[in-house]
Amino acid sequence: MVGGVEPDVRREAIGVLAGFRGEFYACLAARGDALFELTDALLCTDGPVKTLVGLALAPEHRRGHGALYAGLNQGRLDVGRLRRALAGLPLPRAADGRLVLAVDVSPWLRPDAATSPDRSFCHTYGRGEQKHQMIPGWPYSVIAALESGRTSWTAVLDAQRLDPGADVAAVTTVQVRDLVSRLIEAGQWHDGDPLIWIVVDAGYDVPRLAHLLRDLPVEVLGRLRSDRVMRRPAPPRWHGINGRPPKHGGEFVFKDPATWGGTIATTTTATTRYGTAVAKAWDKLHPRLTRRAAWEDYEGDLPIIAGTVIRLQVEHLPSGGDPKPLWLWWSRTGATAADVDLVWQAFLRRFDIEHNFRFWKQTLGWTAPKLRDPEAADRWTWLVIAAQTQLRLVRPLAADLRRPWERPLPSNRLTPARVRRGFRNLCTLSPTPARVQKPTTPGPGRPIGSKNRAPAPRHEVGRVLVGGEPHTRPTHHQTGTKPRRTGQAATSTSVACG
Repeated sequence: MVGGVEPDVRREAIGVLAGFRGEFYACLAARGDALFELTDALLCTDGPVKTLVGLALAPEHRRGHGALYAGLNQGRLDVGRLRRALAGLPLPRAADGRLVLAVDVSPWLRPDAATSPDRSFCHTYGRGEQKHQMIPGWPYSVIAALESGRTSWTAVLDAQRLDPGADVAAVTTVQVRDLVSRLIEAGQWHDGDPLIWIVVDAGYDVPRLAHLLRDLPVEVLGRLRSDRVMRRPAPPRWHGINGRPPKHGGEFVFKDPATWGGTIATTTTATTRYGTAVAKAWDKLHPRLTRRAAWEDYEGDLPIIAGTVIRLQVEHLPSGGDPKPLWLWWSRTGATAADVDLVWQAFLRRFDIEHNFRFWKQTLGWTAPKLRDPEAADRWTWLVIAAQTQLRLVRPLAADLRRPWERPLPSNRLTPARVRRGFRNLCTLSPTPARVQKPTTPGPGRPIGSKNRAPAPRHEVGRVLVGGEPHTRPTHHQTGTKPRRTGQAATSTSVACG
């Protein structure tokens, strides 16, 4: 046993790390040496990344700062091959062995980058009176595999930048469909295995997403607003009653307990973080769809998308605030009490992806570079994903290099930031495939005192919504008014960004 790690575990972890580093280098089609060393510098530099050019001072980056920017601006990355490599790695799973994939959007805010194209308005949360703001930036849709239990680790499998005016549900559908296909090809899911859970937050139209993914071995679970209205199944038609048969049953109003009726399951669980958690579930509830927004051009009769509605009420919050009920919609029907108890706990694990975004931005400096080209931002995003993946692979080998004021943690509870502190010692276990830099002489550049006679063009922020109408009025969060009572979620490209 070396450093508290079994020899077989150590040998396997080193082999997986070396294989991924070699595959990642093979994905770098142009200026691969500069991009690979930039990723190593991102992992081995001390402290949080504040500036991009500061990574050129790390010993792992053997080239100059000019090669750093040239790699991001002019390099090429085989994203498809890298996605397949990520899908083939060992992935975390839930307690019952199933894959749980969290989908969320996080913005790379660029409010002052007038020369950067393809910016969209991103719904962000702040502090103070103006808590909800629409700030220009590049929103990225990220999919990550979640672990069981409280942790800040996730396995990021895909990321895609959303174009202005994109239909978020349609883009997410294509993104999830491609990822599930890659997971099946990699042997991560077989016939007979538990269905894959897709977990989303309230910014998505959960029933529509479940309808678009109904042909895949997945189940969709998402949070709903507390002002929603669902419908029960249509009542049976009695003999001798004329007229068109009803498509919907009675209303199920979230804010009106008188309309709830009997439940199919009620569970009470004692938790260490939230106290007593009570979950109630109602079966076969569906939204009443109308021909507007995303369903305006739907061919044929509008579908009935039935699922299970779950109301979760906890005793207290860790922050000490007043706990409000959490409403969930699950695309499965006929659930048992054990299923309900498992699914709401799986949804709480969705918040681990928020820790992932915080680690990206505060430690790895994902949004620190002031890049103009969105394609360069995409390359940098995939370098960050590759860096975090390497941290996850060396996690069994990491030692606790804690600060004097930090509490000691066991090796299986180390955070990604703590594992990163010792990556410089661990990456030597897998030699770098990057070639040695070649000596060169920098060019003369623009003569001193000369003016830039080719200024960069200015680009307006994308102000077109899904339906084609311009974005001219603020959201209900900015006006302080409540949305209209409806059974269908509002469809907009300005989803809540984490």
